Amino acid sequence: MQMYLISDNVDTHTGMRLAGIDGCVAHTKDEIKAALDFVLSDKNIGIVLITEKLSSEFPDVINDIKLNRKKPLLVEIPDRHGTGRRADFITSYVNEAIGLKL
Repeated sequence: MQMYLISDNVDTHTGMRLAGIDGCVAHTKDEIKAALDFVLSDKNIGIVLITEKLSSEFPDVINDIKLNRKKPLLVEIPDRHGTGRRADFITSYVNEAIGLKL
């Protein structure tokens, strides 16, 4: 099973290429849809890494795959500018998921 990167900047793409992960750089909704169509047509790709910025800019495209498909697994990663998540992201996620305050 392979991994594939959809990034919004060349630096993240280059870093992942050095780690052996193929991918593409996309900036528009059409480019993201084309990249995702490629990923969905390749049965060897099981994990798709997508930068948080792209995921937040085009949630309708990303959520469609997350909610309606079992494969591939979409994983949001920070890019070279860092993460856009709050410091207590994990704790608040668990609180929302199970209803317990930690």
